[in-house]
Parts: sequence; C-alpha cells; structure tokens
Amino acid sequence: MTPEDVALASELVVEAAALAARIRADGGLETRAKTSVSDVVTEADLAAEAHIVERLGRERPDDGLLGEEGTFREGASGRRWVIDPVDGTYNFSTDSDYWCSAVALAEGDRVLLGAVAHHATGTVVVGGPGVPTTRNGEPLPDIEDAELAGLGAATYAHPGFIGTGAGFDAWVRAAALPATIRMLGSGSMDLVGVATGRLGCWFQHSTPDWDWLPGTALVAGLGGSAERVEAHGLVWSIAGPPTAVRELGDAIRGVAA
Repeated sequence: MTPEDVALASELVVEAAALAARIRADGGLETRAKTSVSDVVTEADLAAEAHIVERLGRERPDDGLLGEEGTFREGASGRRWVIDPVDGTYNFSTDSDYWCSAVALAEGDRVLLGAVAHHATGTVVVGGPGVPTTRNGEPLPDIEDAELAGLGAATYAHPGFIGTGAGFDAWVRAAALPATIRMLGSGSMDLVGVATGRLGCWFQHSTPDWDWLPGTALVAGLGGSAERVEAHGLVWSIAGPPTAVRELGDAIRGVAA
C-alpha cells in the first residue's frame, strides 16, 4: 500500500458521496426494495458505485473489486477494493443525513485501509492498521481501553430477527451490558463514531464486508480491536476498545463473566 492509495481512497469516497447527494437533491429519487422494506437501493447507489468502479478500472486495473450493488472483478495483484457507495441507504432515501460512502482496500483476509466520507459535514476519515487514522487530515487520538459498562454501543436488530431464538438471545445478552445502545442504520457511520469517540463500541451479526472492512480499518488505525465471532449459527462482528470487545464476545457466546 502506498500514500497514493490513501489519497485515492479519500478521493473516491468524497466523489461518490457528493454524486449521491447531488442525485438526491435533484429530486425524484426512486427506491427499490432488495431483501426487505428497509433494505433498499436507489439510482444514487448505482451511480456512485459505477463512478468508483470506473476510476479504479483506470487507476488500479490489476486490483480486484467487490461492491454492494453487484460489482465483482477478480484481480491479478492479490488486492481487492470493497465498495459501499451509500451506506445507510434507508436513511438516505428518507432524507436523513446519517449515511456515508465507504471503501476499503484488503489483501487476502487482511484489511489495509479504509475511508469513509460523511457528505453532510464534509468529514473524511481514513486510516488502517499501518496508517494512523485521520479526520480531514488531522490525526485522531488512539482508542483507550475501557470496560463495556461505561460505554455506549451501536448495534442493529432487524425486526424480523427479534425474538427468533438463540441468536436473538445472544444479542439481548450483549445489548444488556453497555451503558446505553444506539441503532442508527449505517455500519460504517457507526464505526466512524467508534473511531472518533462519539460511540464506544459496535456489534452486529451477519455483517457483509462492505459494512465491516472500511470502519474496522479506521478502528485498527487507532489501536482498537475488531473481531469476528461465530456463535449460534451466526458470525458476529465486534469493534471497539479491547476489553469491551472481549466482554461483548463472551456475552454473545454465553461465556459466564
């Protein structure tokens, strides 16, 4: 990974977010449901992903691509760009500003870099395990270790998941431990919140790579912890201070404190 990759990742998310916002501002945004009424796609998602893909095709032709809206390309370099052109599309489609554009660069199973642009505030957060995380070019302080009981946790439980057995019971055990919980509807925005200190930690099950890798790169760039835990037939993604992450993982697995 090079400084040029860092600059490119930042430019991609800023451009994609600006394009999506412009399409929404022009009015007449058409929304189509994918898996549920709250899992939607708009022409802004498709246009923003197409913009990122076109630029990466020119500037990183040997890298692989994986996009939420269907992009898939095998690469020759061993690297892969993971693209979420609009994360929080339901929020986006209902005129909320809690959405972003996000990308990650990974090599095999190892994330190298993440970038997230929040268009409403003009904020770009970029970083990774070997790239100290910055906000608009300014270094962010490292994530300090902390116990879960003193933190706010961002999470999500789809209405169809509520009350459905051992998986939901695991979510309830974890959700009962933080000082408070928030369900805001954008994984990458939530993980930016962990990176910037606005939120304490984050957990969710069945998280696709485009909702996980960009934000966890930012957390890793600040010394935070990011883990995936298999329990009750589900894969759970957890990020935040190391102690809180361990406590959440134990609660999800049903390990006694």
